[in-house]
Amino acid sequence: MHCLASLHHASVLPTMARPHHAHRLGRSSPGPSPTGHLTPGDGRGESAAGRVRIGPGARRAPRGAVAARPVPAAAIMQSRSLTPHVHWAQRHGELYLRVELSDVQSPEITLTDNVLHFKAQGHGAKGDNVYEFQLAFLEPVKPQLVYKVTQRQLNITVQKKESNWWERLTKQERRPMFLAPDFDRWLDESDAEMELKAKEEEERINKIRIESRVPKDPFRQLKRGYLFMYNLVQFLGFSWIFVNMTVRLFILGKDSFYDTFHTIADMMYFCQTLAFIEILNSLVGIVRSPLIPSLLQVLGRNFVLFVVLGSVEEMQSKAVVFFIFYCWSIIELFRYPFYMLSCIDIEWKLLTWIRYTIWIPLYPLGTLAEAVSLIQAIPIFSETGKFSFTLPYPMSITIKFSFFLQIYLIMLFLGVFINLRHLYKQRRQHLGSKKRKMK
Repeated sequence: MHCLASLHHASVLPTMARPHHAHRLGRSSPGPSPTGHLTPGDGRGESAAGRVRIGPGARRAPRGAVAARPVPAAAIMQSRSLTPHVHWAQRHGELYLRVELSDVQSPEITLTDNVLHFKAQGHGAKGDNVYEFQLAFLEPVKPQLVYKVTQRQLNITVQKKESNWWERLTKQERRPMFLAPDFDRWLDESDAEMELKAKEEEERINKIRIESRVPKDPFRQLKRGYLFMYNLVQFLGFSWIFVNMTVRLFILGKDSFYDTFHTIADMMYFCQTLAFIEILNSLVGIVRSPLIPSLLQVLGRNFVLFVVLGSVEEMQSKAVVFFIFYCWSIIELFRYPFYMLSCIDIEWKLLTWIRYTIWIPLYPLGTLAEAVSLIQAIPIFSETGKFSFTLPYPMSITIKFSFFLQIYLIMLFLGVFINLRHLYKQRRQHLGSKKRKMK
């Protein structure tokens, strides 16, 4: 036993003396490295690769060597985005999405190629981070969307292109992990139909209530009956003119041009005289049409009919009379039935289109025919001196009526411009790019 103890004591002493002996030889004692790791010889079994010992006799690190720095975990989390929880529900015409994010900042929400793209900074299940997701919808949706940011969530409303019920939200059959039904707004298809019917009924009741608040015109039905009868009489009159002229044209050919006035004038006198009622209707407010276009059209036609054509016999056998009467009758053949049906709340789409389109070729042609009649009438009135007058003494100047015809010829095109502008506005209102949506 004593021998064994002496042997053990002898083996330990050299080991304990090594640090002191190393110090005498100029070597450094084990210690921590600049990176916090122990140098070789610390007894922990770590590898010496990449470690640099610091001390009086330590070797220097090679040039260009950079000590590795650990990346904080928070920076790794911020560098990658997360997916928020999204709840959805639907109706026949809309989709509702509720994104579970609070304190949302700078949301980027777009709809491209029927895919919803969402990206926003907010506080969700993984704390304050950037959250994003994409949803490819099952069926086409409208590109416009509406979203509302609240303190606790973000709500998105998307309109379906067609009003129907979807069996699921996304194009892929498997539901995304972050998507779940919104049971606060969830309805079955039958319940949604009942809700839609209830909403329509409520809108109808509200419309009736609003209409009941507006004071009713006690003479409304009387005005409608009066306007219906006026338009009906004018329609029958111009129909007679058009049919009579068309039949005579097919039977007599060009010979019908020269006796048009003697055959049609009486009915044209009646219809154009009755047209003065249109000025009166606009003046007292029975109809909402502007006064100036009606005034220019009625006075212009009656001036040509009664003064230029009716007062001079030489003008009554001109061929231009046929073209004036024919253009007038075709235009009125569609205008008066349109107003007549409007009095009883009937709209015929084909008739509406013809009424606001046929004037495009016929109105300029009718105006051109009127201008030709004025040009032909100027020398006749100059020779006959009809409607000319002499100013009293001391001026004693004779003013020929042909001078007024020349002035009227210039003013004719100004009136045409005003009427064409009015007709164009009417056509744009009924048939243009901003026409009313038909449900």
